[in-house]
Amino acid sequence: MGKGDKKSKKGKISAGSYGVTRKRKKAATFVAKPKAKKAAPKMEETPVAEKPAKKAPAKKAVAKK
Repeated sequence: MGKGDKKSKKGKISAGSYGVTRKRKKAATFVAKPKAKKAAPKMEETPVAEKPAKKAPAKKAVAKK
């Protein structure tokens, strides 16, 4: 019942194994707290300014011969 005994706790520690006599400690499950969401500033709907219609280029008068 010493370091060489695979069934004892001391033997499991020296061998680096786990089993019935040397159980692993369960890690506490970490649950992250949900972050508080900042309220987004409300965007008021403003009518989109329409672009002015493009004017047709002015036609130059052609000189008659």
